Amino acid sequence: MNRHVVVDVETTGLSSVHDRVIEIGAVLLVGGEIVAEYGTLIEVDAPIHWAAQRVHGISREMLRGRPAPETVWPAFAGFVGESILVGHNVRFDLDFIRRELARCGLALQNRSTCTVHLARQRLPHLPNHRLETVARHLLGELPEECRLHRALDDARLAARVWLALQGEG
Repeated sequence: MNRHVVVDVETTGLSSVHDRVIEIGAVLLVGGEIVAEYGTLIEVDAPIHWAAQRVHGISREMLRGRPAPETVWPAFAGFVGESILVGHNVRFDLDFIRRELARCGLALQNRSTCTVHLARQRLPHLPNHRLETVARHLLGELPEECRLHRALDDARLAARVWLALQGEG
């Protein structure tokens, strides 16, 4: 299968057990090309931890009137299909995504691969393997329109990193 979906989430905190996803970003790659994107803020009934909000900048006010989880997660599952999932520290994202899908009675059985793991293998000399660090090393400057720590922009950036790590970018 040559379909990969690069995913990223922004959350109310760090615990997939107690916290919620408030933004999802996903980029569909077919044959090394971005062919579609899915991204949205999600209105959930949960407080946003101050430390999380400081990172991503998403406030409760920004979530008002946005789609509910019951709308977002079935649409996300349809977007992903049977694609291989890719993410920067993908386990974190998938823990949250699986819990959110389970709340909607859905499951996620897709295979996955992690760009942090690949970067540590192929770029051990970097001072750290944060998405920004790896992207700057592989791509030079970050895209001007890129807002770090926002789900769709991070998914787009992780897609470029993944392609570069595969020798396609």
